[in-house]
Amino acid sequence: MHIPDNFIPLGQAAVYWIIALVFIALSLRWARAEMQEEKVPLVAVLAAGIFAIQAVNIPIPWGTSGHMMGAALAAIVLGSPFAAVFVLTLVLIVQGVLFGDGGITVLGANIINMGVIGGFIGYYGYRGLKRVFGNPYPVAFVAAWLSMFVGALACAVEMALAGTFPLGLGLVSMGLYHAVIGVIEGAITAMALYLIVTARPDILSRESGVTAG
Repeated sequence: MHIPDNFIPLGQAAVYWIIALVFIALSLRWARAEMQEEKVPLVAVLAAGIFAIQAVNIPIPWGTSGHMMGAALAAIVLGSPFAAVFVLTLVLIVQGVLFGDGGITVLGANIINMGVIGGFIGYYGYRGLKRVFGNPYPVAFVAAWLSMFVGALACAVEMALAGTFPLGLGLVSMGLYHAVIGVIEGAITAMALYLIVTARPDILSRESGVTAG
């Protein structure tokens, strides 16, 4: 899902950058208000884990690449979609600048797809489904899967608008691959949430709505 440079015209990339910067500013406001000292290690661990799971890339025909995302997990554990924007922005900057994974001119689009869309779909999908079904773990699975799937479709639409590849083929390729990868993403999210609840429920945000037992 990392879009390389030259896949999107500079004019379109600038629009995505402007949108991303708005959400980055809001995520920084979240960080200033919510990141007490005890949360810093948790944010660091989440960022490192997300960096690791995103490092496994699968080339996709008529697409960019397929990989896990981690935005839903960050949003659920930290209790805000802006937390996912904050963490994913840090991860994507390091990946793009130091490792060449994803372009710099298109970094705004990558932040939107993975941080903004992934974080908001994951967080509000989780909150909404939990009100209906109660059990947080299958709900986290579905929310994480959905966040990845919708983010992949958004990436395909952006590529089509850029003229990089046809919309239909992009939606099928990106959607199909990420629907499968999303099963792993959902399982990791549910398992990680369970382990955190079991071992350290005190570090979970109240907004996660999960307590030990």
